Amino acid sequence: MQSAPHHRSRSRRAAAAALAAGALAVSLLSGGTAATASPFPEPRASALPSPPGGRNVKVLVFHASATEESPTVDAGIEAIESIGLTGPADQRFKTVATDDASVFTSEKRLGTFNAVVFLTGGGDVLDPEQEAGLEAYLKAGGGFLGIHDAARTEPYSDWFTGLIGARPANASPAAVQRATVEIPDRSHPATKGLPLEWKRPDKWFNWATNPTGKVHTVAKVRETSYQPGTGANGVDHPVSWCRDYSGGRSFYTGMGGTVESFAETDFRDHLRGALLWTTRLSRADCKATIDANYSAVRVTQPNQPGQQDQIGEPHGLVVAPDGRVLYIGRGGGTNDAPVVTDWNNPDIGKGTGQIHVYDPATKKVTLAGALTVFGNKGGGDELVKVEEGLLGIELDPGFESNGWVYLHYTPHSGLDRDKQVAERRVSRFTLDRATNKLDLASEKVLLKWPVQVHSCCHAGGGMAWDSKGNLYIATGDNNSSGFSDGYSGNNPQPNYKGLSFADARRTAGNTHNLNGKILRIHPEPDGTYTLPEGNLFTGKEQDEGGGKTRGEIYVMGVRNPARISVDKKTDILYAGWVGPDAGAPSTTWGPAKYDTFAAITKAGNHGWPFCMGNKQPYRDRNLPDPAKPLGWYDCDAPKNESPNNDGLVNLPPVTGNTIWYSPQGGAPDFPRDAAGVPSYKNEEATYLLPWLKGGGQATMDGPVYRYDAAHAGAGAWPEYWDGKWFVGDFYDADNPRHAVLTDPKTVGKGGLPVTAESLKKIIPVGQGGIRNLMDWKFAPDGSLYVLDYGRGFFTSDSQSALWRVTYTGGAATPAAKDLARKAAQ
Repeated sequence: MQSAPHHRSRSRRAAAAALAAGALAVSLLSGGTAATASPFPEPRASALPSPPGGRNVKVLVFHASATEESPTVDAGIEAIESIGLTGPADQRFKTVATDDASVFTSEKRLGTFNAVVFLTGGGDVLDPEQEAGLEAYLKAGGGFLGIHDAARTEPYSDWFTGLIGARPANASPAAVQRATVEIPDRSHPATKGLPLEWKRPDKWFNWATNPTGKVHTVAKVRETSYQPGTGANGVDHPVSWCRDYSGGRSFYTGMGGTVESFAETDFRDHLRGALLWTTRLSRADCKATIDANYSAVRVTQPNQPGQQDQIGEPHGLVVAPDGRVLYIGRGGGTNDAPVVTDWNNPDIGKGTGQIHVYDPATKKVTLAGALTVFGNKGGGDELVKVEEGLLGIELDPGFESNGWVYLHYTPHSGLDRDKQVAERRVSRFTLDRATNKLDLASEKVLLKWPVQVHSCCHAGGGMAWDSKGNLYIATGDNNSSGFSDGYSGNNPQPNYKGLSFADARRTAGNTHNLNGKILRIHPEPDGTYTLPEGNLFTGKEQDEGGGKTRGEIYVMGVRNPARISVDKKTDILYAGWVGPDAGAPSTTWGPAKYDTFAAITKAGNHGWPFCMGNKQPYRDRNLPDPAKPLGWYDCDAPKNESPNNDGLVNLPPVTGNTIWYSPQGGAPDFPRDAAGVPSYKNEEATYLLPWLKGGGQATMDGPVYRYDAAHAGAGAWPEYWDGKWFVGDFYDADNPRHAVLTDPKTVGKGGLPVTAESLKKIIPVGQGGIRNLMDWKFAPDGSLYVLDYGRGFFTSDSQSALWRVTYTGGAATPAAKDLARKAAQ
């Protein structure tokens, strides 16, 4: 270890005075106006090596201050020296500490350092020439690490502001407070070994301008865990970040504001990782969350007038192993297509569900085929409109050899107009992969079941495979909540010809009904299916007399799971479903509409229509007057006592969900009484996930991204996103469009996400963007395809489109050839 003697540098004011005196002397001696230089000189042609430093890695710790030296300086120097002397031999380095700013104008000295650490106490500590020297150092490929008060250094320099990334707000709490730090980056060397939720005391800056989207954030502080004061940044409060800047590498952490910080093992590990990257001892991606590094391009054109040659009413997509995208239209036609709503007409609701294929190699769209579906009744109230039709698509795991395509749809031919009941089915078809044409005659019906269609909506439709060849099928609970004031769909009275259409206990809460469920089957080559072990029921239970369960049910108690996904690395099922219509909680009936996402690790009951969110119960209704309440449902031992139930009365206990949100905010929770019943008083609500909110709400579950280096294309999303779950909403206002990280210890048990990152500038919202997200899937090459529904309903319009979102930020830095030790070997 080498260490320069510690001494105080002269203040910025003194340096400025000396410069002024020199200028005056020049003026007097010349007898005229002094020769002037730019107050902020451009870095001259540099003699610095590119990149600075070499195999014998050295780190410069610069600790000058315009005021009294911070008490953290000695602790910080000691910590960095210790880091450099410990760890694997190929990661060690020498440390030199100084407060002499002349080092930045000595290229011979500065060029020997692989990275510069600013452990400064703020204020002007560099004169213009010295700052120009630092800039030249970065441009040559040097590394920079700023710690805490470094963000207050060189306050009048725009270049230094860019180097740091953000400046502290005037209103920042001064006291040391214990807070929770979220770690969204699990691959950067500065954070990959840290806890998901890192609880530690420090002094926490607020930022005058939030740098999110312009820097790559590796750590955030959770404002609900401490008192951020009047200058708070809100739900997205970065605390450590990095980026490639001005030719070099810049890392900043707002932590390290106390002496004690530098004794923490985790904080030292944080600094160690930052130094590994800034010194060029290791590579890291500091570009992954910078908005400008993504490109969203619409890949389909508007339909020709009167046709749906490019896209139908968007409803789902899947990406083939070779990169082709198959996407479906539910059944709504063009704006001028006939819509039949008269049940006496044999063509009631007749529509066309299209399957289109987009080939990225040719950038052309082919209409692969079309099914005649029940699903085109247009808009109107819930007793007029319909959301049936072509609802879901998946490809067989052996698609590359067999061309099998699975479609989840409601055929018009299965409609019973008298009883207003339709048939839902999942069928297998064969696609000619050479022509992109679907052989409609090849249909093999795997599974079919009845659905009432007197009342709309919430048809579900999503499908997904796990790694064992099991197919998950999401079915909706299409009962109206309009007869329950938008709360629990548990009004047993309304019926059409004896079939209830407002009692979700007949469907989602019924162990003998396939609606309002996520089914799991194992398709066989002959077009049949078997039942895998581990479903919620075997179908052969003898409880309560037997014959009251269906073996296909994996998850019950879901309302409208339009989108589901399975992470094949873990076989965790992810699902999202739409809630009912109540805009606010009721102390009489229960929670407001909760749209819900769940990470599901085993078969279970997820509550609807008895409970929502984190096991928040609804209230039962009396008969003969369902407007009068009875008792609250017991989420741990729910009973289905509906007169419309032909399944078990005693149901499996409810499993809490991962994410839920209402118009008031994300994950509302309330104080509970001795019986565990929430107060449901708005003024008493706590919002456990303050980063999201609803209003108009329609969940659109997305994938868990898995980075695959072997198949990653030029536009692949980087490894940073690996393991993150994409959750979104049809609407793009305050609604979620985020990537979330769950804790493996609590996932599937109702544990909340650890952290969330907004995707609204990467997958752009608003006018000209993707305003109505209908489905999103990653392709094998790592790019993301997104369906935008369009701006109308029950039709396709000029904004209905398939988009592709790619990453353009390039590889991790530094380049492999520039790694300090490998480059010199």
